[in-house]
Amino acid sequence: MARTSAGRSSLSRAVDLLDAFDSNSVFLTATEIAQRTGSPVSTTHRLLGELTSLGLLERVPDRTYRLGARIWEWSARSPGAAGLRAAALPHLQKVHHAVRQHAQIGILSGHDVLFIERLSAPDAVVNYSVIGQRLPALASSSGLVQLAWLPEREQEAALAAGLKQFTSLTVTDPAQIRRRLAEIRRTGHVVNDGFLHTAARGIAVPLRGHQDDLLGALSVIVPNDAAPVLPYIALLQTAAAAITRDYATLTSGHDVHRS
Repeated sequence: MARTSAGRSSLSRAVDLLDAFDSNSVFLTATEIAQRTGSPVSTTHRLLGELTSLGLLERVPDRTYRLGARIWEWSARSPGAAGLRAAALPHLQKVHHAVRQHAQIGILSGHDVLFIERLSAPDAVVNYSVIGQRLPALASSSGLVQLAWLPEREQEAALAAGLKQFTSLTVTDPAQIRRRLAEIRRTGHVVNDGFLHTAARGIAVPLRGHQDDLLGALSVIVPNDAAPVLPYIALLQTAAAAITRDYATLTSGHDVHRS
């Protein structure tokens, strides 16, 4: 792999360019991309040309760039996040129909949770999660419910990275978070009251594979009010079990109910 003068590979720099795009910046100029990545303008232009010729980026008439269709083709072939989304979507729709708020699927990505699907209602409570975007795992119900099943060293690494205070209700004390993770693992669910916004409550359960491996999290974002949480938890656990079943069928190619 060719190396740049700074010792970084061209592939590494190309990934940085692709990472410059997010849900709030789907169209970027070459100058904006260079500023976001810290790459020299000449290097940026060269890599943009290569990525465009490969279909990983597209250049639009106003001379901005956007992510190319080839990236979505690769994603659609992946048995990981795309496979989980395919197995989960019918059950996510049922959850959303029941709560009439937000229902979503998130997977861990480093110390963040990445949302791969979200269904919402026009008048639903505020929700900061966006498909294709990340939130700190320690502040998100979808993140905490997955961190609870990780080895202790990985939990400690997430804690060491720190967590900012989103609201007065955000738990940032490491000792308190450790106790919460232990409780989440014991109960199999998490309820976050006002962690990211005081008006919103996040409720999540883990999504487990057929071999009990961790796939992601299923969650709802509902108003942070006096409504009982047990019906939400039961709804999520039923849907999670169905997703586990269908994901196993999708990825193994046979019906897991057959003896």
